[in-house]
Amino acid sequence: MTARVKALGYAVVGSTDPAAWQEFGSGLLGLQVGHSSKDRLTLRMDQFVHRIDIRRAATDGVIAIGWDVGSPAALEEITARLTSAGYDVTARDAEAAAERSVNGLASFRDPDDNYDIELFWGLRNAAERFVSPIGARFVAGDLGVGHAFQVVRDEQVYTELYLDLLGFRLSDHIDMPGGVSGVFTHCNPRHHSFAFAASPNRPIGVGHFMFEVDDLDIVGRSYDHVLAGAAPILSTFGKHTNDKMVSYYVRSPSGFGIEYGTDGILIDDESWLPTRYDVAHYWGHHRTS
Repeated sequence: MTARVKALGYAVVGSTDPAAWQEFGSGLLGLQVGHSSKDRLTLRMDQFVHRIDIRRAATDGVIAIGWDVGSPAALEEITARLTSAGYDVTARDAEAAAERSVNGLASFRDPDDNYDIELFWGLRNAAERFVSPIGARFVAGDLGVGHAFQVVRDEQVYTELYLDLLGFRLSDHIDMPGGVSGVFTHCNPRHHSFAFAASPNRPIGVGHFMFEVDDLDIVGRSYDHVLAGAAPILSTFGKHTNDKMVSYYVRSPSGFGIEYGTDGILIDDESWLPTRYDVAHYWGHHRTS
């Protein structure tokens, strides 16, 4: 396999109240507002024009997740691979690509029909330097936005899609309550960019996105604001076993979770050996809802 996904590029999110995202994303998490209007809000975390694209919608939730494939040749190869496997991939026109601020774009539906999976190359750089309103420095750039965790119906379908067709590599597994296995996969040195679990007791769809910063104090100060009521807590401060991330979880204005953390490990594929954990947390991350 020569063409692979390289990074989690962006998320497009539907919101019944985009204004709520401005205080949450910028004031609490430290993302920079790129564009703000009545019906659209874009949020930056690095040199690119946007990473989170909030659109006014009748319902809250994820509209699309964009994966950077790096080049037009890679987009063509991966599209052909997906088509041969039975996925209905649509090559998007120049207008759609411009709306996403990319050079080339294709899309297909997530296997559980949750949202559009978008494949792109050439995300536009911003002319202005990224400046966080709270002084946060995000671990992004070539590593991408962070990661997404999704509850799915069929583990094998997602294993085949992400590992066999999109070129992700296995990071490890975590055994979860109820006999559920979490599958963690990477597409660059970040420990995982996409993880999934077939959990019958949780709603199907994206459970959370993770944003990583490079300073524990930024995470701690943000957590203090959460404790003061800035956002609903989903899980308390804690440390994960597999990626060693120190983080907390809150509910976003669109309903899914945001994990906000620091100090995640990086993977070297030349020496990495996938393993299995029987717990997800060394300490903390106690669920509150």
